[in-house]
Amino acid sequence: MYFCHSARMWAEYPQLAAGTLVVDGVSADVELGDRLEPFFQRARHRLSHQTESQMPEVAAWRRAYTQMGLKPTKYRSAAEALLRRFKRENNLPRLHPLVDLCNAVSLAFALPVAVFDLAQVDGFLEVRHATGQESYLAFSGEVEHPSPQEVIFADAGQHVHARRWTFRQSRQSTVREQSRHVLIVSEGLHETAPTDVAALINTLAQNISDLWGAPRRQMMLTAQAPRLDIAPPAKINSQSPHEAQ
Repeated sequence: MYFCHSARMWAEYPQLAAGTLVVDGVSADVELGDRLEPFFQRARHRLSHQTESQMPEVAAWRRAYTQMGLKPTKYRSAAEALLRRFKRENNLPRLHPLVDLCNAVSLAFALPVAVFDLAQVDGFLEVRHATGQESYLAFSGEVEHPSPQEVIFADAGQHVHARRWTFRQSRQSTVREQSRHVLIVSEGLHETAPTDVAALINTLAQNISDLWGAPRRQMMLTAQAPRLDIAPPAKINSQSPHEAQ
């Protein structure tokens, strides 16, 4: 199994910075406590000084959506959508401790963070342009077929795991209570994205290590090194790290 961006994606978006983590032994029974609050406070501070659309991280994604031929105020990057919701509600709903952590870090860095259950991915995961033959399982349960040239996360079975790049993930590979083996991806397009995405990935890695054990793989992808190879997980203990002690 592997994760990558197509050569065409790197050619069209040479400013892309992409960070990845592979995590084994995820469980839904950990307590986050007050771990999320510092990330929320960082987001509140930034939002008190500028709107989300003025943040360079979000503005770069808006330019990318325009480049893709999409209206950026209709199709917002996952980070912008989270920031808008957080600004409105001053909190985020709790879904799964790993997803909650990733969402909080996404808010703090104003960068999209995607989490995929690798048990639901067929063979590999590639960010590429659609052919029009792929299938996407929406959260409503409906099956959609992205138009040709739409940027998608696709696997070997022609399943789409995210549409319009960072707009919306599929129901198919959403992290759930049974998820154990996951891939985390964060991407940025702004001027300081290489530094900021690396910092985001390091922050996630430290928190994940505290909660579930050290991530098995951590890698920044570039046009020169565009592929993360993902070996099958070692035997995963069904207990959480705390139970196994």
